[in-house]
Amino acid sequence: MVYYSHSFFLETDMAFNNPSPEDICCLLRESHTVAVVGLSPNTARPSFNVARALQGFGHRIVPVRPLIEEVLGEKAYADLESIPFAVDIVDVFRAPEHVPAIVDSCIKLGIKKLWLQDGVVNEEAALRAQQAGITVVMDRCMFRDHTQLCADV
Repeated sequence: MVYYSHSFFLETDMAFNNPSPEDICCLLRESHTVAVVGLSPNTARPSFNVARALQGFGHRIVPVRPLIEEVLGEKAYADLESIPFAVDIVDVFRAPEHVPAIVDSCIKLGIKKLWLQDGVVNEEAALRAQQAGITVVMDRCMFRDHTQLCADV
């Protein structure tokens, strides 16, 4: 007889799944103010180019990065807690080990949408966010999905 630990079933029963393409498009349509965590002022960085493209689509960008004052003509904030107004979605360009703290901030602030860009994968944090009622998109590019899934947005 084979015995499995309780954690084995928790891990397999709770695998992360991204929303459907239709739901992702709705999420993009409903998100007007985008806090971009890790937005670089360096024009060669993916975060800069994605944020600039999102501005071109009509989104308001809120740079979240310590030690900078402004990116793309928008005032930058050191962290999510420093933003003095509501944001619709948090777009993350940080290493996966930083995601748990970002999830904590989203939960604390009542932010209900979290986007983890290509390569930003932290399944445990994403599942915790989902359990807190946050819609999570992980390991996808917001710009690419904007252009490919809902070009009319």
